[in-house]
Amino acid sequence: MDRYQSAKRVSLFGIIGNIFLLIIKAIIGFLSHSQSMIADAANSASDIFASLMTFIGNKISSEPSDKTHNFGHGKAEYIFSFLISLSMILVSIKLLIDSVSSLINRNEFIFSWFLVLVCIITIIIKLTLYLYSHSIVKKYNNILVKANMKDHRNDCIVTTFTLISILASLFGIYWIDGIVGIGISLWIAFTGVKIFIESYNILMDISLDENTTKLIYDLAHGYKEIQKVDPISSTPVGYQYVVTLTIYVDGNMSTFKSHELADHLEKDINKLENIYHTIIHVNPI
Repeated sequence: MDRYQSAKRVSLFGIIGNIFLLIIKAIIGFLSHSQSMIADAANSASDIFASLMTFIGNKISSEPSDKTHNFGHGKAEYIFSFLISLSMILVSIKLLIDSVSSLINRNEFIFSWFLVLVCIITIIIKLTLYLYSHSIVKKYNNILVKANMKDHRNDCIVTTFTLISILASLFGIYWIDGIVGIGISLWIAFTGVKIFIESYNILMDISLDENTTKLIYDLAHGYKEIQKVDPISSTPVGYQYVVTLTIYVDGNMSTFKSHELADHLEKDINKLENIYHTIIHVNPI
């Protein structure tokens, strides 16, 4: 349950932090007509949505298995991270259009030290949220938290470039503002596509990774009684997998002994971090 409680805290901190940042960015951005700050405000709005999706998806995925969902609700993590990725891509398209328009029309904005202050506050808050989320991802490898973590990291980088564009305006260089807005939109789109692919792969039942597959084969071949192992089948259930494999033993081995062997192997495989359940068939050879 620590995995889900930790993700819940990450989402709540993200919602609170991003609402605060959205308010101050939107006010200062529209008052100063800074396209990069307005883009940053829109990015914070998408971050609120991402944190909200993390909260809801985490709550659903934490539900235990039941009669209608025998392997739990783990895939909810990937359904909601999929929605997060789509929202990021849509926001990036809108920002790209606005930023290109600003660049073509040579829009200028009113410099204010409040713009600089907002950037500094954003970087501090986002860096804190990134470091906290990173510690949770490192411990639990939750894709919803990972999506939030990447959002926070991207925001640190994006806001740094926003700060550069604002300071450049002191020297009368306003075109950087539009360029930074374009850069922000492309960065958001790139991150959204990466999360989209990762979520899509799980929802489309991608196979177990090669390293874990090799570990399972090594465990099976560690038993001298097992003479052959068929190719492994696997199905993702959230961040873990249900694994099915067939082993071959001496045809003279008793049914009791062969199934006892399979039970031991199942327990060994189930100890692997990303294995939810193991099913082993035993055939004589």
